[in-house]
Amino acid sequence: MSASEAADAVDNLYVSCMPNSQEPALRAYQRIAPFYDLIDLPFELGRYRSIRPLLFEGLSGRLLDAGVGTGRNVAFYPSGSDVVGVDLSPAMLKRAARRRTKSGANVRLMQMNLAELAFADGYFDAAVASFVFCTMPEEERLAALRELRRVVGPSGRVRLLEYAPAQTRFRRALARIWQPWVSWAFGARLDQDIELELSKASLRVTGSRYVTSTIKLVEATPVGG
Repeated sequence: MSASEAADAVDNLYVSCMPNSQEPALRAYQRIAPFYDLIDLPFELGRYRSIRPLLFEGLSGRLLDAGVGTGRNVAFYPSGSDVVGVDLSPAMLKRAARRRTKSGANVRLMQMNLAELAFADGYFDAAVASFVFCTMPEEERLAALRELRRVVGPSGRVRLLEYAPAQTRFRRALARIWQPWVSWAFGARLDQDIELELSKASLRVTGSRYVTSTIKLVEATPVGG
């Protein structure tokens, strides 16, 4: 499959009940999609690329990549797994589709609202998300976390790479300097700790560590799972 053919191979499942609070995010990512990888390249090369494989260590089977964006995780999908990547922005998905041929996994891409996933309960063995919840309003974060908990079922795992409050005073000051630009470009916040919200979504933290001075890798399992 050529890159152009891959770009057309997106299952455009549109969830019409998208909350109004997500419309600004959709407009922002539609606007920035053609330039996203270029703008993000210093962060990708300097931080993200080396830590993305941590999302998938030990995972297999049917996986959800929640907020797949332009597909930066695709190259790290476990070989032989079945991965569904979902995102709110069709423009971002189109760019992700060009990367699907680089994966040893069976990859499907779908336009979908993370707060209302169109999958059955327990459909996935695990769900991952990278730098997604830092871009969502609080009420949408909780709804999306509850959906991840639902679609992985009682025995599944949820694994997140997310920005968290920096470990040092210097890094916290630097984050405050960067925050206005990050908000404009990505609609993201750098000082929220997603770990504090997982219990509200009936998810229990089973692992948490800083993988850089400002980024946490968090794993959770459903309460009662």
